[in-house]
Formats: sequence, structure tokens, C-alpha cells
Amino acid sequence: MSEGSLPIRMLHDRVLVDVDAAASERRSGGGILIPATVQMGRKLSWAKVVAAGPNVRAVETGDRVLFDPEERAEVELHSRTYVLLRERDIHAVASEGDSDGGTGLYL
Repeated sequence: MSEGSLPIRMLHDRVLVDVDAAASERRSGGGILIPATVQMGRKLSWAKVVAAGPNVRAVETGDRVLFDPEERAEVELHSRTYVLLRERDIHAVASEGDSDGGTGLYL
């Protein structure tokens, strides 16, 4: 879903992300499915940025970001749940199209 199709405009340093529901379920080393409802310590989550406010400097729409799921607010738009974050709550950015001669490290 593109930013233009969302019925809101982000303000200040806010970032709206779409968390992959399938990524929240995990499999153990033995192949046992661990549901998303199981709490296993503090685990960070990946999500895709769908909208960003005008004061956001390090994140662009389409980037994958790493954040703490305990520091979030959820909002429902068009029957889909998104997560609202401040830019400072994002721990890392993994941009797929970044080929500017960086270090070559991937998150």
C-alpha cells in the first residue's frame, strides 16, 4: 500500500509501519511452531515503513526497520493494523536498494 492511498498524513518525527504477521510466528530448531502470543524475553521486530513525517531524516517509505514491539501504538486503517513509532524508537534500518559503496553488511 503506498503512502498516497493512506487516509492520513504523518506529522513531525512519526513513522507508520506495517508489521509482517507471518514474521511474528517462529519455528524452533526441532521444527515446532511457536505462536506470536508466546512471550520469549525481549525480542525486536522487523516492519516495513509505509509513511513518514516531514521531520524524519533516517528512514524512507519502503525501508525495513527494526523496533521494540513493547514501545509502540497501534492504529487501524482500512481494516488493517499498523504500528505508529517515533523515529527515535527505531533501532536499525535495512534498505534493500542501498548500493552506495557501503560496508556490505546486512541486518
